[in-house]
Amino acid sequence: MFHANCPACGAPVELKSAAAVMAVCSFCKSTLLRDGETLSDIGKMSAVLEDYARVQIGTTGRYKNKAFTVVGRIQLRYDAGFWNEWYVLFDDGTDGWLAEASGQVTMTFARGTPANAVAFEALRPGQLYDADGKQYVLSDVREADCTGGQGELPFRVGEGWHARVADGRREDAFITLDYSDGTAPTLYVGEATTLDVLKCQLLRTDAEIKETAGRVPGKLTNLDCPQCGTSIPFSPGVTGHVLCPGCGAAIDAATPRGDIIARARSVPQVATTLELGDKALIDGLQWQVIGVMRRTVVDGGGEWFEYLLYTPKRGFSWMVETDDGWFRANVLDRWPTQKDGRTAVLDGKAYARDEDYTSRVTYAAGAFNWRVKSGDQTRVVEYTAGEESLAAESDAHELTWSKSTPVSAAQIKAWFGKVVAEPVKASSSNYMTVAVVACVLLGLLNLVPFFMAPGSVFGITFFAALLLLVPAWLVAKIGGGE
Repeated sequence: MFHANCPACGAPVELKSAAAVMAVCSFCKSTLLRDGETLSDIGKMSAVLEDYARVQIGTTGRYKNKAFTVVGRIQLRYDAGFWNEWYVLFDDGTDGWLAEASGQVTMTFARGTPANAVAFEALRPGQLYDADGKQYVLSDVREADCTGGQGELPFRVGEGWHARVADGRREDAFITLDYSDGTAPTLYVGEATTLDVLKCQLLRTDAEIKETAGRVPGKLTNLDCPQCGTSIPFSPGVTGHVLCPGCGAAIDAATPRGDIIARARSVPQVATTLELGDKALIDGLQWQVIGVMRRTVVDGGGEWFEYLLYTPKRGFSWMVETDDGWFRANVLDRWPTQKDGRTAVLDGKAYARDEDYTSRVTYAAGAFNWRVKSGDQTRVVEYTAGEESLAAESDAHELTWSKSTPVSAAQIKAWFGKVVAEPVKASSSNYMTVAVVACVLLGLLNLVPFFMAPGSVFGITFFAALLLLVPAWLVAKIGGGE
C-alpha cells in the first residue's frame, strides 16, 4: 500500500493497488500521477456525475470466492448515454473491472494484447471474434469520452481521454477489446453477472442516492417535461432518455435536471391499446408502461407496437402488439449459440431461422434506457421454435437478443384490464376446404367446354387445380392442420 500527501492540498492519499499509476484526490479533486514514491499534480479532473449507481468507492464483494474492494472509477459518455467502469482490487493483489451499463453488470480481467488483433475500424456488431480459446459474437462497438474519475486507476486518464471499445458475448461469457491506448487493443475477459451474485456490500443506500442524485433509483416516478409540463412516468437511473408524448421534446433524464436534447415542432396523434402509465400485475409484481414505440418493416410489410414495461425488482420487459396477436419479450443476458447460421440454440432448444428484415421507428413516446427517435432503423433476424421466437436486432453500434412468447387476449385483459380482440388467423384446414371447393367449381365451369372441344381447357383446369391444392397440402402438412 502506498501513502503520500497530495501535492496540491496536502491531504493524505492512499493507493491500495500496486498497479495504480494515478489517483484523484478526494479532497481537492486534483489528478495525481504516481512516479515511484512521489505524486505530481497534473491538474483538475472533472468530477464524476453523481448518478444513481449503487456501487461506490469502498464497495466490497466476492467473485469466484475471492474478495474484492472497489478502489477507482471512470465515467464514460457516448451519444446515447453513459456508463461506469469500476476498478476493483482483490485481496490477493490482482485487479479487475466491474462495469455497469443499462442495468447490466460485467466483471472482466486484463489478458494483454490478443494475437489476432484487428483494426478497431474493421469491427462490427455481429462479427465473430476468437479470444481466450472461444468464439465470441461482438455485441457492442462504440466510441466514448471519459467525463470524470474517482479514486485510484491503473492508467492515466483525463480531460479529452477518448475510449474506443468493442464488447463480445458467448452465452454468459464476456470480453472487451479496448483500443483506447493505441492501435493494438487490450483484451479483457470475464462474464456477465449481477450485484446480488457478487454479494456486494457497502452499496449506496436510497437515502444517499436521493441526497446526491435527487431521486431513489429504479423507483417509478414522474418527470415534468421542461418544455410543456406534461407528466411522464420514468425510472430514475434506469431510463436515461425520455420522449415527451405532449410536445415531442427529447429529454436527457440521466441527471435530475432533465435537459432538453431536441425540441419537436409537432407530435403525431397516435392511438395505442396500452398507454403510458398503464399498470399490470404480472408474476406477482406491479409493472408499469413507461415507453411506447411503433415500428414498421422497411420496403413494405406491416406495423406493430412495442410497449416498454418496468418494475424495480425485475427491470424491463416488453409487450408487443401485432396483427398476429400479443407477445411478451425480454432482452437476453445469456445469449444463444449459432453453428450454421440457420439455427440458434438457447438452453438446449433449437430455433430455426425464419425472417430477416429491416424495421424503422415511426413513433416513440415515454422513457427508454437508450436514446430512441423516429427514423431509427434496425436489422431484425427472427428464429422460431413452435410458438416461441428469438430475435437478433442490430444497428451500426449494437447487437441484442430477445426472446418472445405469445400472450392471449384474455391474459392481456387480466393483466391490464384492457379488452383486446383475438387475432384472426388463417386455418390450414379451412384453406384446404376453400381450395377443394374452388377446384370443384372450376371443374364444373369448364365441364361443358371440355366435352365440346376436348383438350382445349382440360390442361388449364388441371394445372389450376394443382396450383391451389399443392400449396394447401403443404401448409396442412407443415402446420399440422387445425
